[in-house]
Amino acid sequence: MITLRLGYIPLIDAAPLIVAHELGFAAEEGLQLQLVRLGAWAQSRDLLGAGLIDAAHMLVPLPVGQALGLGPALPVLDLVMFLSHGGQAVAVSRAIEDQLRAVGHDFDFADARRAGLALRRVVAGRLRVGVPFMFSTQLELIHHWLSACGFTPSDLDIRTVPPPMMAGALAAAEIDAFCVGEPWASFAVEHGIAALLLPGTAIWSAPPEKGLVLRHDFVEDRPEQSGALMRAIWRASRWLDEPDHCGTAAEIISRKDYLDLPSELAERGLTGRLTILSDGETRDVPGFLAFNGGAASFPWKSVAALFAASIARQHGRAEAPAMQAAMARFRTDLYRQHLRPAGAALPGASLRVEGAIAEDRTVPAERGQMILRADGFFDGFTFEPPAGPASTN
Repeated sequence: MITLRLGYIPLIDAAPLIVAHELGFAAEEGLQLQLVRLGAWAQSRDLLGAGLIDAAHMLVPLPVGQALGLGPALPVLDLVMFLSHGGQAVAVSRAIEDQLRAVGHDFDFADARRAGLALRRVVAGRLRVGVPFMFSTQLELIHHWLSACGFTPSDLDIRTVPPPMMAGALAAAEIDAFCVGEPWASFAVEHGIAALLLPGTAIWSAPPEKGLVLRHDFVEDRPEQSGALMRAIWRASRWLDEPDHCGTAAEIISRKDYLDLPSELAERGLTGRLTILSDGETRDVPGFLAFNGGAASFPWKSVAALFAASIARQHGRAEAPAMQAAMARFRTDLYRQHLRPAGAALPGASLRVEGAIAEDRTVPAERGQMILRADGFFDGFTFEPPAGPASTN
């Protein structure tokens, strides 16, 4: 039995790692997983770079930032599969909730444009928004959504806050709103601190959220262990996507060793039935979180290019070389190599036009057919990635 140390942040989208360990999927692959609970995304990146953990549950844009040279000097990091899509929520303070109610906003939790325009109407001065890291899907969602609704960069004050500390930052009036992965938005509602304004999926139908990231030298030097880990997590992700497993999954990940929260909070995100207001009002969000279905775990190189282009613009870098550098780090070749024997559905290409699928679609796969999840943006935005050496495989 080979022992691997995996770092994770306490969020429900760490479930594939936790379930792979707790339900024996890793043991079936000859692995013993040591799960290391971490407090911040920079810690995850730095421990992985230093070789103190072997793999990490990590924000999808974080290795993109590293590939662009926008982080500390560390060994090259490879994202080998996505761990989740969705699972984020936008929350606002109770004061902003009252202001939104005063102008007639009904908290429908579905219409991103209406919510954004209502927020633009009531915000005076800069809007202080908490995100978990500067290279995060949450930041990309906030920028895309609010800029389309009339906010300019000078209207926003973006602040980084570790997910478990979001509620406290809002309660202390250090921020006015935040975008974070579950269960921490629900935690803030449960404690009367926040109201939920939107799910991330209302902005982008399938926002890639977390990935499994390893050092490049690890995947090159230890291919058997890399493949075993990927297969164990892929099987755990399949198990998690079964609706009948939500209750059991919530109980497992909520244990003291992991999230250390009431399982009911974790179950909200797993089922997509969210309590959005302190009076107990709920909303059902189909497709709120996916781990495997609809090719959710396939690490599309076009996603790497999309995030790289955005990050390059924000930091004054040239977009073309940034996109090529990022695409090289999303290892669709390893996904195909290691998960093909497990029976994973594999798309025929590694690039696609992001945002172009309005509804779930059946498409040709390497063998037979497969379903791709809808991935449209609320404003009709699409992104066509560049071709080039890094876009193959």
